[in-house]
Amino acid sequence: MQEIKKIKTSSYEWVELNSNEATIGITETAQKEIGEIVHVELPKVGSTLQAGDQVVVLESTKAAIDLYTPLSGTITAINTTLQTHPEYINESPEQDGWLFKITLTNPQELDCE
Repeated sequence: MQEIKKIKTSSYEWVELNSNEATIGITETAQKEIGEIVHVELPKVGSTLQAGDQVVVLESTKAAIDLYTPLSGTITAINTTLQTHPEYINESPEQDGWLFKITLTNPQELDCE
């Protein structure tokens, strides 16, 4: 059985690692600071990103916020439910409000967090 590891980054994302795939979202603290989220722009499945690349845009009643991936890899899934229910990020940011899944190309990046 593979161990699932969940960490929080210094930039308010959480990463849940399951083998070589990570699920990424924003923390409870981050969603409170951003405010009520009304729209989400998610990456395209199959996109290859480097750590630090802009990956998601969250539009709230306060502002539009760019999010950057903390890890390098290929996007394998997005939370399509957020396109019609962006409020899930506010209601359940660390469960139902996950943003995307990425297969890691450089798992050692997690050692720096």
